[in-house]
Amino acid sequence: MNLPRSFQTIVLAILVIGILLLALGGYLTPISRVAFSPFISTQTWLASRFLAIRDFMTAPRDVARLSQLNDQYEAEIARLQSQIIELQQQNSELEVLSALLDFARTHAENEYITAAVIGRDVSPFLHYIIINRGSDDGLRRGMPVVSSQGLVGRVAAVTADGARVQLITDPGTAINVRIQPSGAEGSLAGSITGDITVESIPQDAAIQTGDLVLTSGLGGNFPPDMLIGQVSGVRQRPVELFQTANIEPVVDFSQLEIVLVIVNFRPVNIGPLIPTAAPP
Repeated sequence: MNLPRSFQTIVLAILVIGILLLALGGYLTPISRVAFSPFISTQTWLASRFLAIRDFMTAPRDVARLSQLNDQYEAEIARLQSQIIELQQQNSELEVLSALLDFARTHAENEYITAAVIGRDVSPFLHYIIINRGSDDGLRRGMPVVSSQGLVGRVAAVTADGARVQLITDPGTAINVRIQPSGAEGSLAGSITGDITVESIPQDAAIQTGDLVLTSGLGGNFPPDMLIGQVSGVRQRPVELFQTANIEPVVDFSQLEIVLVIVNFRPVNIGPLIPTAAPP
């Protein structure tokens, strides 16, 4: 028996509406989960295989690009590190120059020429440095050399564009000094090991650790009142005429980079004034 088409349409519409109402009410969720679960699993598996194949196909290109980017980043890091080192060196030089400028202002009675340390004596028995200033710059043998901390030494030899500076730690050094606050005088000497001592200090002088050692100006080889170091120890024996003091220099000679040469000081040659023994 054939039902009228309009009736079939009404029945179909009622069924559709009923299914929609059941779906909206959540009554069909278990059924839809069971019905669509195989399709979802299949789709998930196909998607994972597709992504794996895509990654496999594009991996070489990505690796090459990452390697290129890594090389670029490493080159940039190296460039930045080089700039940092250069800036640190410039900052260190500026600090040294600023300290030297302060020293020059404090000792305004002197005239200075700035010189860079370009070499050191290779002999383990001598203590010299080489600077990049010479006779063309007005340097002469015997001129004192200082840093922002204190006395470095004096010019021992000069060429047109360079000079050799004898450090106060050299074994051949002999400087007349004064120890403060006692005012006791003595003779400073270097050594092969680089240690410096003050000898010929009067036995009755009150010398203590921490006392300052300055040039006395006697002998005419150095200007007076140039800081050398501090007393680090005293050797005193009652049976001896003099006492000896170990000195810790204020200048770090291993870190010297820039120094000042006092060009308006000319040492006095008192050799002819020293009495000599009468001929037999």
